[in-house]
Amino acid sequence: MNKIFIIITLIFSAASYSNEVNDPFENINRKTFEFNENLDEKILKPTAKFYSKFPPRIKNGITNFFNNLEEVDTCVNQLLQGKPKKSANDLTRFLINSTVGLGGFIDVASKIGLERHEEDFGQTLAVWGVGEGPYIMLPGLGPSTLRDTLSKPVSSFLSVTFHMTETDVNITLKSIDAIETRERLLDVESLLSGDKYVFVKDAYIQSIQYEVKDGIDVQDDFVDDMDDFLID
Repeated sequence: MNKIFIIITLIFSAASYSNEVNDPFENINRKTFEFNENLDEKILKPTAKFYSKFPPRIKNGITNFFNNLEEVDTCVNQLLQGKPKKSANDLTRFLINSTVGLGGFIDVASKIGLERHEEDFGQTLAVWGVGEGPYIMLPGLGPSTLRDTLSKPVSSFLSVTFHMTETDVNITLKSIDAIETRERLLDVESLLSGDKYVFVKDAYIQSIQYEVKDGIDVQDDFVDDMDDFLID
């Protein structure tokens, strides 16, 4: 699944960052944000709270399962970005976790020292020099940019679920993926303050830049701690 925002606390790195975000559609974006918030309050958040009561082992297994589904997308984009060694690493992770790891529910690859990465076609376009373009709030999907929005069809095609012929299975997996991601953000909500729209926008744009740089030249111990919290 496309991440809502992986490193939400990057907002603390630059208090005035919101003035630099290219947001020419702010009026429409804010209305879409309100729609998403209402949808979240009525459906996604209550479901995520119910899911949070599941045993940790089950939740960890589900997280591992969806992380494994993303490995193919990551592998291809590592190659497109000129990182063949990392691409081979991620392909090996997928093969090991899909077999020995019982379909990805057990992250065997990490236990034997194969580091997990996250890459998508939006990051690949950024590496190729494509600008991020204006900020866009997508209905039901959350924050994005023009570059990331245009990259979604490619990332969708590279996802394992896209090639599943059973529509009901496809929808079920995507729904569970959304709930699993939302549950991991429940404990972060207390960090939101002031104008929530601006906070989310800043956090998302900075997280994109962090991911494109693979964390290089980005020093923030608090951010690193929060990244570990959201990914584990």
